Amino acid sequence: MDRSQKSEAVAELNAIFNEVGVVVVTRNLGLTVAQSTELRGKMREAGASYKVAKNRLAALALKDTPYVDLEDLLSGPTALGYSEDPVAAAKAAVEFAKSNDKLEIVGGSMGGQMLDEAGIKALASMPSLDELRGTIVGLVNAPATKIAQVVNAPANKLARVFGAYGAQEAA
Repeated sequence: MDRSQKSEAVAELNAIFNEVGVVVVTRNLGLTVAQSTELRGKMREAGASYKVAKNRLAALALKDTPYVDLEDLLSGPTALGYSEDPVAAAKAAVEFAKSNDKLEIVGGSMGGQMLDEAGIKALASMPSLDELRGTIVGLVNAPATKIAQVVNAPANKLARVFGAYGAQEAA
């Protein structure tokens, strides 16, 4: 990489760090190209991204962002998972690491809050933003359904009573 490419990479990473909700730092312990491609695909499905960046360039890009403390985690063959949804990147990385021992979760940060490996795993166990939205919609919708059932119940009972009287008179 020449100097201009490096400055472009730093600017791109800095823009990413200023926009995302969570950054997960992983260590690559010998992932094959196929495994790395699979991990990128799973990240994409979850609404996250996965990028291998030079540690020195990533450390420069972290300056003036809420994730400046991540610099201590950047040693060895690292890669960064990130997403706007605070759970997506952590969930995808932890899920992949469970089935592949060549990916190690080092730590990460959510906003300005540093997280260790256990913190990232705890974050991954939380429901995603879409799951929370679905739960809220279900909770809001449930009372309306119950109100409709309560309003219709007296009419149903009356119809059954009239039906019983009609059947009794016919007999």
